[in-house]
Amino acid sequence: LGLSWATQWITGGRSTFHRAGKRPSLCRCKTFRVAVLRTSCSWVCFTAFVCGLFLFLGVCFLNLFDPRLQPLPLTGVEPRDVTLLLWTHPFGRYRRLPDCEARFGIRGCVLTDDRRMYPGADAIIMHHREIVTNATALPSDPRPRGQKWIWMNFESPSHTRGLRQFEGLFNLTMTYRADSDIFLPYGYLVPRLHPQANSPHTRPRRPHLLAWVISNWSESQARVAYYRRLVNYVDVDVFGRAGVPLPEDSTVVRTVRRYLFYLALENSQHPDYITEKLWNSLLAGAVPVVLGPPRENYERFLPHDAFIHVDDFSSPRLLAQYLMLLRRSPTLLQRHLAWRRSYSVHLTAFWAEHYCTACRVVRNHSLRTNTITNLQRWFES
Repeated sequence: LGLSWATQWITGGRSTFHRAGKRPSLCRCKTFRVAVLRTSCSWVCFTAFVCGLFLFLGVCFLNLFDPRLQPLPLTGVEPRDVTLLLWTHPFGRYRRLPDCEARFGIRGCVLTDDRRMYPGADAIIMHHREIVTNATALPSDPRPRGQKWIWMNFESPSHTRGLRQFEGLFNLTMTYRADSDIFLPYGYLVPRLHPQANSPHTRPRRPHLLAWVISNWSESQARVAYYRRLVNYVDVDVFGRAGVPLPEDSTVVRTVRRYLFYLALENSQHPDYITEKLWNSLLAGAVPVVLGPPRENYERFLPHDAFIHVDDFSSPRLLAQYLMLLRRSPTLLQRHLAWRRSYSVHLTAFWAEHYCTACRVVRNHSLRTNTITNLQRWFES
């Protein structure tokens, strides 16, 4: 209550929390107005100003989403260790399970993929692709009392089928959606403890203008249709299976570092479906040009000027003109780069970070056992 009141006081009454305060969204620290109360005592006025300044900075950082900061139960007791069983490795590709404490500072987690541990496991992670395609069967033994089943899926609803058969089966959801029980996006920003006066990415010297890396090409996709129109007004270097193969000694991030802008176009448009396409471009220091959910959705995770949305322009021609204008004007380009002085980019580690995040949530909320009866309706909404 105190933090919510302070936030509204500092922002002039405009709350920066979304969905009734369920989870904090990104704080846009551009137009805060700090009201200094009039008082007859000068020292009180000074104290109020200093406190307001600290609250201003504190709220800005607290409102930036960081999935490492999950709310803890107010019991005052250290949660017990939990065992989390990975039922199948996603897409059938074996990966060594991480040490959560060593890698992410998450204690009390025992990860295993040994199904003989099923009777004693506190939670089971099941990846949607394997169970919906019958690549693996669901557990046949009775579910132990209090054991949680976690539905994990990071594909969009357009590429997720067969949800109806899993109604009333799972206890927790783990996806890219902000309203998931276990929310982990494809990437996120982390506040710098010491803002940099000159971040390397705020003064780019890049020889090329615009790139796009795409492997899943379909003429029915909105992104392909938009590209077909955009390329009439500006050159786009296309890489991947649908373009020039990436050099064997290179990666997406390394390739994009040679470009000022990058087309971060999603294969489908759904709430919160903002994938590695955006975060790779940010990590490479390019300005992403996005096509996906509406601009307001992106702004829950990014500053307003950290990206360019195709919906900002009435036509691809106007977007192309704006990109070429930015190339000629370093001062204007700084509008899209200045945020880097205050934030660094974190690319979520698939799948190690997912397992450890799930384990932390299960450990901190061990009493929850209700089942999800509207999985399809929720995920497709």
